[in-house]
Amino acid sequence: MKKQTLMFLIAFTVFLQVNSQNPTKWRGPEGNGVYPASGLLRQWSDGGPEILWHFDDLGQGYSSPAFANGKIFVSGMVGTTGTIFVLSEEGKLLNAFPYGEEFTESYPGSRSTPTIDGEFLYMLSAIGKLVCMETSTGKIKWAKDIFNDLDGENIRWGVTESLLIDGDKIFCTPGGKNNNVVALNRFSGEVIWSCPGKGDLSAYCSPMLIELPARKILVTMTANNILGIDVKTGKLLWSHSQTNRWSVHANTPIYHNGAVYCFSGYGQGGVKLDLSEDGSSVTKEWFNNSLDSRIGGAVLLDGFIYGSGDNNRQWFCIDWNTGENRYAASDIGKGVVIAADRLIFCYSERGELAMAEANPKEFRILGKTMVTMGSDPHWAHPVIHNEKLYLRHGNTLIAYKIK
Repeated sequence: MKKQTLMFLIAFTVFLQVNSQNPTKWRGPEGNGVYPASGLLRQWSDGGPEILWHFDDLGQGYSSPAFANGKIFVSGMVGTTGTIFVLSEEGKLLNAFPYGEEFTESYPGSRSTPTIDGEFLYMLSAIGKLVCMETSTGKIKWAKDIFNDLDGENIRWGVTESLLIDGDKIFCTPGGKNNNVVALNRFSGEVIWSCPGKGDLSAYCSPMLIELPARKILVTMTANNILGIDVKTGKLLWSHSQTNRWSVHANTPIYHNGAVYCFSGYGQGGVKLDLSEDGSSVTKEWFNNSLDSRIGGAVLLDGFIYGSGDNNRQWFCIDWNTGENRYAASDIGKGVVIAADRLIFCYSERGELAMAEANPKEFRILGKTMVTMGSDPHWAHPVIHNEKLYLRHGNTLIAYKIK
């Protein structure tokens, strides 16, 4: 009897550990591109960091890997079918689960990074199908067509939103006139609330959450506006105009110390908005059009924003407090940035993978290599997990030793 009781307690403890983890987020645990790591290498050899393994059968896609339950989950398109590939952390294929048709037009392939919470995985295809799948079997528990069911409309290069979870809510942006941004029950797919926003189309943006003493706020960008929405009620609290030539606002906003930084490409740049104490309104503090990142994100470290431009094909450091440029550098091509251990990791559209100091005085590269494996444009955002760097390039996922 004692042995049975002990085995039950062990099994129950494991169950709680697996099911009590926080939901995954695109661009790291805080959704801001900054990953927890320490003791990382400060210099790479001439050949770059050691490649631990690579997996070369992901199909077409631009999404990042997500890590949960000791496994790697990454989306890709095989033929015309969107598929979730499940790998071990040693790079071995464990399962491949289809979730439906994917985007086959301009730049074909999957866009969104899957979101995992406990035993369920959530995926939004570029053609607007949102599915909830069992991570162990791939069985689809529920599905929602955000265009046909929620009056949304697809955009030029396909939906690119990586879904965000808060408790029993999962958020997405159909871009409809009525159902502009919605919160769904993540267990059933039923609509909890719907916000008409400003009636814009969606704009490739993955949202962020801000938790204030008074309320939680969902911040996202649609075709012409930055939106702040009350997470509990779905009420639009505020909006701020943000436009560019192609209505592309693919970067998740950054929040710090009572302010939000929202930025986009094609020459637009970024604005810092100060939130009121209760989050019900915003005031523009500064605007900087240098760092006009199109799809590469930015990171905030020790009071400085790091990232690359789009029309402005340089790497920039901007003072968070003043909005002033600290440097502009052209050592590598424009691209994606993430950070860990006071280092920034840059992945350019030319296939350069570089590591640099998070130093507002200069852009000093500590190591650089070329990504030669894989296919299609170099657009996916790298991920750091357990002090390894994972980089997806088209049909290939590469694991680098960086410690």
